[in-house]
Amino acid sequence: MDFPKMGLGGAGIANLYRAVSSEEAEATIHAALRCGFGLIDTAPFYGHGLSETRIGQALAHWSGPRPLVSSKVGRVLEAVPPGSEGDFGFVEPLPYRPRFDYSRDGVRRSLEGSLERLGIDKLDIALVHDIGARVHGRAHGERMRELFDETLPALNEARTEGLVERIGLGVNEWEVCVEILERTRLDVIMLAGRYTLLEQPALISGMLDCCVARGVRVLAAGVFNSGLLATKPSPESTYEYLAVPPDVLAKALDLWDACEAEGVPLAAAALQFPLLHPAIACVVVGARSVAEIEQQAAWRNVAIPGQLFEVLKRRGLVHPSAPTVG
Repeated sequence: MDFPKMGLGGAGIANLYRAVSSEEAEATIHAALRCGFGLIDTAPFYGHGLSETRIGQALAHWSGPRPLVSSKVGRVLEAVPPGSEGDFGFVEPLPYRPRFDYSRDGVRRSLEGSLERLGIDKLDIALVHDIGARVHGRAHGERMRELFDETLPALNEARTEGLVERIGLGVNEWEVCVEILERTRLDVIMLAGRYTLLEQPALISGMLDCCVARGVRVLAAGVFNSGLLATKPSPESTYEYLAVPPDVLAKALDLWDACEAEGVPLAAAALQFPLLHPAIACVVVGARSVAEIEQQAAWRNVAIPGQLFEVLKRRGLVHPSAPTVG
């Protein structure tokens, strides 16, 4: 499977934090496809089925080459009366409440629902969503047993049946990636926020080298660290979707100053940096408007002087072992 360099994340078009009209969501998806975003990533969790529904509608109205489509398992959607969906960050979600379910039956139910909403008969990539100790706390051990006993076997069965092409993880935690890779083989990992211009724990830990050695392709998401690197950092910026800590803000401002001195937008450097590592197959970015897609496409095409990332290394802003040449 050949991966495109850019992909569209499907949370924003599912009313994450603020509503987006169906028309604007479809226009955003089509703009991304026109701009060469050759992968669309989504999940049942996003808008409680709204993201997949909108992507399915947009693909039905698209006459160009079909992108790779990635979705996730690990949550099922329970129908509820309107107003009982719960507050998971999505405005005006569909009338379902998401519930964690990594069981064999839950995986099957999740896949069937995703394929129906997307209007396709096969997922190019199916990812296990939000497995890890930060999400599940004391239940992490139980979740891991379920992953190996039920979730991954169910995904492999679905692959044998032709419902899925590639399987992997969709997480924010590099630690769980290492834990799972020590025990089994995966095709793909989507890792959000852990290999960015701001921080590189996935590199320092050896996770990315492990992926290269085992042929696991990594999709880098969250490359702007919750928007911190997308504009000039300020005390009003967010990090991990919360108020930015002073030390993180100081580093982000140092990155801004260094990039500005080289005549490079910080966001362009943040977008292009992950792709310099051989493990990273694709950068996946969120958007909720045509203008945001066009801006990110422009950042993708900015010519970055070869010395920029070396300058960042000398200033201690990027880890010394980070690849700086593609």
